[in-house]
Amino acid sequence: MRLSPIYGPLSGLLLAATASMALPASEALARANDALVPLRAGSFAGAYLAGRIAESDNDLSAAVSYYRQALAFDPANQSMKQDLLITLLTDGKFADALPLAEELKNVPEVERFSRVALAIDAIAKKQYRKAGPLLMLSLQSDMDRLSSGLMSAWAISGEGKTRDALDKIEKLEGPDWYNLFKVYNAALMSDAAGDKKTAAKFYQEAFDDRSGGGAAPDTYERIVEAYASFKARNGDRQGAIELLDQAQELLSGRLALREFRAKLEKGDRLKPLVATPQQGAAEVLYTLGTAINRGGAEAFAKLYLQMSLPLRPNDDATLFQLGDIAAKLQQPQKAIEYYSLVPKDSVYRRDAEMQLGLNLAETDKTDEAIKHLKVLVDQDKSDVRSYLALGAVYAQKKDFRNAAETYDAAVKTIGTPEQDDWGLFYQRGIAYERLKEWDKAEPNFREALKLYPDQPQVLNYLGYSWVDMNKNLEEALDMIRKAVELRPQDGYIVDSLGWAYYRLGRYNEAVTELEKAVKLRPEDATINDHLGDAYWRAGRKLEATFQWHHAITAKPEPEELAKIEEKLKTGLPADATRKAEVKE
Repeated sequence: MRLSPIYGPLSGLLLAATASMALPASEALARANDALVPLRAGSFAGAYLAGRIAESDNDLSAAVSYYRQALAFDPANQSMKQDLLITLLTDGKFADALPLAEELKNVPEVERFSRVALAIDAIAKKQYRKAGPLLMLSLQSDMDRLSSGLMSAWAISGEGKTRDALDKIEKLEGPDWYNLFKVYNAALMSDAAGDKKTAAKFYQEAFDDRSGGGAAPDTYERIVEAYASFKARNGDRQGAIELLDQAQELLSGRLALREFRAKLEKGDRLKPLVATPQQGAAEVLYTLGTAINRGGAEAFAKLYLQMSLPLRPNDDATLFQLGDIAAKLQQPQKAIEYYSLVPKDSVYRRDAEMQLGLNLAETDKTDEAIKHLKVLVDQDKSDVRSYLALGAVYAQKKDFRNAAETYDAAVKTIGTPEQDDWGLFYQRGIAYERLKEWDKAEPNFREALKLYPDQPQVLNYLGYSWVDMNKNLEEALDMIRKAVELRPQDGYIVDSLGWAYYRLGRYNEAVTELEKAVKLRPEDATINDHLGDAYWRAGRKLEATFQWHHAITAKPEPEELAKIEEKLKTGLPADATRKAEVKE
């Protein structure tokens, strides 16, 4: 049985010293990473291929170095220049990218990056009239049309022509999803211009767009924050708090909004999210970048976020999002660097500290991570997420007693459980199950399902545990099948169903499900090992040995490796697996 953790992979390294903060934070980090110079390539092809490999591994600093080496062999190579431009921008080396952007500004295939970079530089320097023509692109996707159109509008507003800028936004034509971004930018622009009546109208319209907000929750969070700030700055602090309460339905569990509410309740003075055309253009890139930050588009999202920083250097939300992307791309060192740069007074700071702790644990710095996260728990004993993070690190260390006690403490803080608390009971159930205290584990899984019926992870864990104990077999298999129905692309859950069939002696059915699981997770040692076992029991011994060899190449844990190697020598012992009659 394999599990999908609530927080995703833990990853991290300690923060390295960063470069001078005279540069934007991301560019300072990018320059610091240049100290690690890759090997020199001996040919154009070698440098180009090395750059491609480095880029695919998300080692952008190395990719930049290799692409520059390739250009040294072939200085006129336009394709190579385009690759270098995009890599420089994505790696946060904006100033280094500008000469290439100027050289490539009339190449249609790359002008969505070259001309936009030049326009960003113009807006940053308040050369607003220069920006407009640069943002007129010959080849545009829907995303390009929206981003260039909104940035053009902010450049027009920089000339003091707010009405013309609003007209520009209104005339932008595109798919329905444009509307949320158009209305939000119109609200920000009116607010920055001091037109309170128009700003209030647009803010309310953006806030009421729940379908658009559901599709772009990070953008909707910004809308809520900007609108609440507007209300508070204009004397309606209670209305701002009520706005945050209403937003909970769509944005439940957002720690930044919780911190923002605390600032409101303390009476802190709030600044507008956007006060200048530079910040407005940066917000365009930020919100579009966060909107596409999902499903393998992290590199493209990172490009948008990095390009926003010259307009709004060291922005807390952008640094936090870059840390999030680095963690997703399994770059824990960069993640920690970005999280550490989030200012102490930022609403994202506590979230950044929590993620920093989780990243520390990823590289076996669990003691540091535990110490770090305990401080967060002590700072705010009502914040359940900090308990969950600390418990997750204890669990990674296989210290399930401390994990369970941490979750026990969290349960005491919540009072009457709500749906969002299902994860707490689920994790506490796992901790007690690992401690072999099933009498405490099972009630937690049941409570999790009571709070969140048909939650696939809980169905999977509880169902499999029952199968393993040879109890409630019909209900158990129904649970696991339901989990697979809800998450058919989750290789770990499909593996659970296959392994449940195996444990019940239904080997042909086990093979069918485990073959599906291997296709979904071909790199996973445990799933390959399970399929090997099922093949052996189904009489397909040659395929079984092949699958066990494949499991070894996937680098299993040492104790599992020894078991697999023994199976390759002697096979499986005579079938002592219990057979169970389970009605279909």
